[in-house]
Amino acid sequence: MADFDRNVLEFYQLSTPFPTEWPAEKDNKSDDSDSEQEQKKQKINRRKSRYQALERAVSNRQSIVQGSEKSANGVSNLVQKDEPDPLGTSDSVVRTLKQLGVPVQDDIRLRNRFLLSSTSFSPALFLSQMHATADTQSLLNGLDVLSKSIDQKSASLKVLVESNFERFVRAKATIDNVYKEMKYRGAEPPSPGRARGHSRHASKSSFRNSIVGTNPLASPLPNDSRKKNALVKESDYGVMGIKTPLLDVAAKAEDVWGPALGGREKEENLKTVSTSLDRYKEYIEASSNIADSIKRKDYEALVEEYGRARRFADEARKLVEDLGSTPPSETQTYQILLAARMWYDVEEQIQLFKRDVWRKLTSLHTVSRTESLAGQPQDQHMELIGLLLELGVDDNPIWVWLLSRYDYLKGKISSAGERAKVEIEVLRRRLANGEKPAPQMMASYLKHLGRQSVESKATGLDSTDVIELWEKMLAFLSSLLSAQGILGEVMEFWQTVESFIDGRAQKSLPTGYNGESREHHRLSQQGTIDLQKGTIELVDMIRGHVFEFFAGAPPEDISLLFSPLPPSPGTPVSAGLTPTSTRDPRFNFDANNLPPPSPKKGEPWEKYAFWPPTSNSVSGVHYLSKMLSLVGSGASEMASVAPVSQGDPKQVELLKNLVGAARERCVSALCAAWSKDAENIKYVEDWKRSKEIGDVTRMPASFAAFEGALLSGMQKILYIPEAMAKSGSGDIVLPPPTKLLQMVRGQYVSTLYKALSGMVENAERAVKKADDEWTTDVDLTLMEPGTDRASLMTVGSGTVDPGDRNVRMLLTLGNLHALRTKVVPNLNGQFENAFSVKLTDESKTIKDVLGQIDARLFQTYTRPSLDSLRKIIRAGLADPKWAPPKPTEVKPYVYEALLTLVLVHTQVSTTAPSMTHQVLSYLLEQISRELLDCLKARPKFDLGALMQATLDVEFFAQTLSQYTTERASAIQGEIYSMLDSKTDNQARARLQDELPGMREVLKKLREQSRSEFACFKRPRRAAAASVQGSVAGVGPGGLERTATG
Repeated sequence: MADFDRNVLEFYQLSTPFPTEWPAEKDNKSDDSDSEQEQKKQKINRRKSRYQALERAVSNRQSIVQGSEKSANGVSNLVQKDEPDPLGTSDSVVRTLKQLGVPVQDDIRLRNRFLLSSTSFSPALFLSQMHATADTQSLLNGLDVLSKSIDQKSASLKVLVESNFERFVRAKATIDNVYKEMKYRGAEPPSPGRARGHSRHASKSSFRNSIVGTNPLASPLPNDSRKKNALVKESDYGVMGIKTPLLDVAAKAEDVWGPALGGREKEENLKTVSTSLDRYKEYIEASSNIADSIKRKDYEALVEEYGRARRFADEARKLVEDLGSTPPSETQTYQILLAARMWYDVEEQIQLFKRDVWRKLTSLHTVSRTESLAGQPQDQHMELIGLLLELGVDDNPIWVWLLSRYDYLKGKISSAGERAKVEIEVLRRRLANGEKPAPQMMASYLKHLGRQSVESKATGLDSTDVIELWEKMLAFLSSLLSAQGILGEVMEFWQTVESFIDGRAQKSLPTGYNGESREHHRLSQQGTIDLQKGTIELVDMIRGHVFEFFAGAPPEDISLLFSPLPPSPGTPVSAGLTPTSTRDPRFNFDANNLPPPSPKKGEPWEKYAFWPPTSNSVSGVHYLSKMLSLVGSGASEMASVAPVSQGDPKQVELLKNLVGAARERCVSALCAAWSKDAENIKYVEDWKRSKEIGDVTRMPASFAAFEGALLSGMQKILYIPEAMAKSGSGDIVLPPPTKLLQMVRGQYVSTLYKALSGMVENAERAVKKADDEWTTDVDLTLMEPGTDRASLMTVGSGTVDPGDRNVRMLLTLGNLHALRTKVVPNLNGQFENAFSVKLTDESKTIKDVLGQIDARLFQTYTRPSLDSLRKIIRAGLADPKWAPPKPTEVKPYVYEALLTLVLVHTQVSTTAPSMTHQVLSYLLEQISRELLDCLKARPKFDLGALMQATLDVEFFAQTLSQYTTERASAIQGEIYSMLDSKTDNQARARLQDELPGMREVLKKLREQSRSEFACFKRPRRAAAASVQGSVAGVGPGGLERTATG
C-alpha cells in the first residue's frame, strides 16, 4: 500500500480504506472508557464534585501531550505511530513486527495493541508476537531496561512536583477562599475552638477537618438578605431566588406554546400544508425566481421561468375545463388556487418588465456609436427584440424599432443641420463685421505657402478666425456625409431594413411560446413600402441641407440661436442641440453681444454661405477640395441605396444636381478669391534673395507655390477624384462642364497677368520718404524677426536695398526671366495635365506678354544710362577740337562713356549677375548706333577725323569685346562703311599707311586703361562657358532690345 493510503488510514484510524459500516470505536468513546456504565458513573461523580470546573480543565490537558493524535470526530489519544521496544531490543516496534509478518501497518487497531502508549496495549499479545523467540535471559534483561525507564519517569515526576509545590499550595488557598466567599456570602465564618499551626500535612485533610469540626451546613445562617443566595441547603444552594420566576416563566410558556405544540389536529394540518408546498414548490417559487432573474438581468433564466409558469397556468386551465361541473378535490382546488395566484404575480411582473424593455428598445438610439463600439454590443436591439418575442407581445417589435429608428434619424438630421448652419452664420457675420486685414497681412499667408505645402497643416494658410470657420464648415459636412456621421447611420439603417425585408435577420430570432411570435417575423407589404419611402426621405433631407448650404444664400433667420428648443425625452443629446454647459458661449443668447446683421458691402463672398469673409484662395482651395470630396462621396453613397437607385430616378437627378451645383458655386467663389490674391501677390515681394538662385528674390518660388496649390486644389474640386474612386460614382459625379473649365482657364491667365503687373509695379514704384509703403508697411509685415533697417541696405546674397529703383528693376528682371524660362512653363504643363486641355493660344499670349513686360522694364532700367551715354557721345563728337591733324589717343568722352558703363556693370553684376552680359551688350549696341548717327551728321572726313573716328570706335569695340553681338558688329561695319564713303582717295591711301601706328596707339591705350576697365575683361574659358550658358538660357528667339530703342 502506498504511503499516502497508509497516512489516510492512520489519520482516520481505519483498518481498511473501504469500510462497510461505522466503526464502533468512533462513537465518541475514549480508549479508557469501555462501557457506558463507567461513563455514567463518571458523570455522577463529576456532578457531585465541587471542583467540577477544575476537573474538566484537568481532564482536557491530555490534548496537549506531545505526540497525541486527534481524529476527525475530535477523539484524541496518546498513541504514537511507532515507538521503540520498551524492553530495549529494537528501536521500532512496527518495523520489527513487519519483519515478523504481522500486518500492523494495514490494521491500526492491531498496531495499537502492540504500542505501550495505547490504552488497548496487550502485554500477552506483545510478548507472544514481539518476543516469541526470546529466552529467559533476554526477558530478564528487558525487565531491567523497563524498570530503569519507569524509575527515570518517576524521578522526573518527583522533580516536577517538588519544583511546583509552592504553586500547588497557592492554588489550594485560592480555591478555599473562593469557596468560603461563595458559601458565607461575605460574612465571617464561625471561628474554630482553637487555632492550629500550619503544617505541611494538614493541607491534605483541611476540608475534611473543617467540615467535621464546624459542620457549617448544619448551623443556620443569620437571617439576612444574603441567605437566599448562599450555597447552603436552606437556599437550595443559591437558586431559591430565581426558582419562582422560573416557575412563572414555565407556566406562561405552557399557556402560549401548549396549544401550538400539543394540538394534534393542527399538526396534521401543518403536515398537509407542508406536503402540498413540497408538491407544488415550483408554483410557489415561480414568482420569486422571475423577480430574481429580472434583478440579475439573467434573461435566459427569465424566459425559462416564464415558460414554466405559462405551462403551470395552462395545466390549471385545462384541469378546470376537464372538471366542468364536477367539484374539484381538495388537492385540485389547492393546485388551481396556487396556479391562479402564481400567474397573477408573474403576469404583473412580466408586464412591467415588458414596458421597461419597450422603453429600452425605442430609446436605444440615444447611445452614441462611439459608446456602442466601446462598451455595448452593436446588435443590442436584436437581443431586446428576441426577448420580447420570447415573452410574447401584441405589437411587432421589429416594426416598432425600425419606426423609432427612422424618427430618431429624421430628428437628428433636422436639428443637427439647422443648428450647424446657424452657428456657421453667426461666425461668418462676426468675421465679416470685423476689421478687414491689410493687403500685406493677406500676402504674408501667401508667402507662408512657399515654405509649406498646401497638403500639410492649414494653420498658417490664413488667420485663426478664418481657419476656425473653415473647420466648422468641414465638421458640419463631415457629420452629415461621412461614414462615421449621419449618412453612415442612414446607410446602416437601410441595411438593417433590407435584412428584415429579406428575412435574413429573423433567422436568429425566437418564435416564442408555442410559436406564437412567428407572425411578427415578417414585415407587412405596406410596412415595407413605408420603410422604403422613409429611407428616401432621410436621404433627401441630407441632400437638402447640403444643397442649401452650397447653393443657397446665407441664412437671414438665426432665431434658433435665441430660442433653442430643448431636446425631447427620446432625442439624444448628441443628435439635438449642443448642451449649454459645453456649447461655445458665442452660440448662446447674450443680450449684450448680439450677432451683427449680415453685411452688404458688395464683396463677392457675401452671396456664399460656405465662404468665410476675408478668406484667401489658398485656404479656400484647401478646405473646399475636402468638402467637395465629402459631397461627392456622400452623394454616391446615397445614390447606392436601393430605394433611390432602383425606385426613384428623380432623387438620382437631385443628387447629380447637388454635386454639380456645389462644384459650380465652389469654383465661382474660389475664382473671385483667386483674382483678389493675384492682385495682392505683389506684397509677397520682400526683396530677399532666393537661397536656390541668387539672381532672383523669393517671389518666383512663392508665386509658383501659390499658383501650383490653386491648380492642384482646383483639379480636385472639378473632378473630385476621391469620390470617383467609389464604385458607381461615375453616374453621380459627372465630368466638369466646359463652362467651368473655361472659367478656370480664363482665371488662370488673368491671375498671371495681374501677378506680372504687380511685379512691374513693385519695380517701378517711386521710393517715398519716411513712412512710405516700402519702408514701413512691407518691412513691418514681411521682415523676419531680428531684421533691422541697416541690414536691408546691404547688397549681397541676403536682403538688398529696396529703396534703389535700379536694384528693384534688376531683381524684377531676374524674376521675370525665371518666370519666363521655368515657372510659367511648369505651371502651363501642370494646368494641361490637370484639366486635359492644351493652352496653345494662351501659352503664346502669356509668352508675348512676358516678353513685352520684360522689354518695357528693361527699357525703363537702361533708359537713364542710355540717355547719359548719348549725351556724352554727342557732346564729345560735337567738340570742335575732336579731330586733330594726327591723333595719338582717344578722346575723353570715350573714357567718360566707358566709366559710365563701369558703374552699370558694377550695379548689374552685384545685383543680377546673369543680366550683366545682356545689359552691357544692349548698351554697346546703342553706343554703336549713337556713334553711327553722330558721325553721319558730319559732311566729310579728312585724314585726322578719319583716324580719330577709327580710334574711338575701335577702342569701344576692343574694350567691350566680351559684350559684342552680331548687331553691334554690323553697326560697327556700317560706321566703317560710312567713314569710307565720306573720305577721299588720298585720305583713304594715307590711312593705310597710318594703320600700323594706330594699332600701336590702341595697344598702348589698352595697356594704360587695363586697370580702369578690368571689369570688362573676358573671363577664363570655363567661366566664359558658364556665362554664355546662362545667357543662352534667355529664352527661345531672344529679345530685340532695340525694337523700341
